[in-house]
Formats: sequence, structure tokens, C-alpha cells
Amino acid sequence: MKTRDKAAIIINKLRKQYPLAKIELRHANPWELLVATILSAQCTDKRVNIVTQTLFKKYRTLQDYVRADQKEFEQDIRSTGFFRNKAKNILSTARMIAGEFKGRVPDTMEDLLKLAGVARKTANIVLFNAFGKQEGIAVDTHVKRLSQRLGLSKQENTDKIEKDLMSLVPRELWGQFTYWIIEHGRKICIARKPRCPECVLQGECEYFRAQNLGKLST
Repeated sequence: MKTRDKAAIIINKLRKQYPLAKIELRHANPWELLVATILSAQCTDKRVNIVTQTLFKKYRTLQDYVRADQKEFEQDIRSTGFFRNKAKNILSTARMIAGEFKGRVPDTMEDLLKLAGVARKTANIVLFNAFGKQEGIAVDTHVKRLSQRLGLSKQENTDKIEKDLMSLVPRELWGQFTYWIIEHGRKICIARKPRCPECVLQGECEYFRAQNLGKLST
């Protein structure tokens, strides 16, 4: 089966399996989404939501972040991990948005990538969920793992994985595709012990095929 045909089958199955899949990071505006997404690096969405429930009450406007004390802010986000670097990036980004983008989160890939702590994954998440723009596919740990297991990409670099996926997934589905994959990764295709017997993608999965060939050969 051609990879493009396999991708189409995978998309249709995931769309039926997870019709309500969407971003889990809680936010009320583009800036809060950007902050939450930066915090989500190497951290669960559940933990980020716990932290931002308090954070977004303490820092209500962009100017609150511009005026924030970095050491205090580090403690506010400490439990998300890598808190010093995240604090530095968020506060630097707040100042840049206030100074160069007139207080508005930019809505283009080019401008978002100028911000501290923002790579293509974060930019894609913000563009799709805040502005309804589909400029690419956000490749997080779930998307990377499943893309490799399913045989949609053999790359390790996330930008190269994204490029492979963009060639296989129709552009109008780029934004949503990420959340179908994430749901499947959380519920079925778990990193350490995937629940293959329950998976609707057995027929399209290279990982499942390899595991079963291994059993047959022993």
C-alpha cells in the first residue's frame, strides 16, 4: 500500500474514533494560549492547566508579564519543569510583543518564530487554535512516536517529520490531525506499552506488523 493511501485510511479511522479531539490547554485569548503552549514543553497539559489556573489570575494582561519579576515568575511556574528557561522566554516574548507587535500576538509563522521559546510546534498550535490558520502540523512527542510507528515518517527531526506529514495529510486537516494523533497516543498507542489489541490502526501499523512477525518467528 502506498504511504499516501495508508495515510488517508489512518485519517478516516482516527476522525471517526476521536470526533471531539481538541486542544486541552485552557486559555481565554491568544496570549494565554502562547504562554500555556510554551509551558507545555516537557510537561503534561494537565499540569500546565493546574499552573495556569492560578497564573492567569495573577497575571491578567500582557503588561503584567512585562512588569513581572523573573525570580517570582520562575516560582509561579516551577512545577512545569525547566522553569528558569520558560520564565525567561515568556517574559522576553511579552516584552517583544508589547514593543514590536503593538501588544498583539502575531498571526504569521514568520513573526511567531521571532519570539523567544517559539519553534514550529508552538507556532502551529497558536496559529490553528487562536487564528484558525493551517500553516503546518504541530509535531509533539505523540505525533513523532505515532508517525514513526505507523510508517508515515522515518525521520527523527521534528521539522522533517512535519514536512513528511504535510505531504500526506490534506492541508485543511493539518491543524486537526495533531489532536487525533494525540488522543490516540494517550489512550492506545502509549509510549512504553502500546495497547495494540485495542487499536483500530492494526492494519496500517508497521510497529504492530513487526511485533507480530517477531512472535511468529520465535
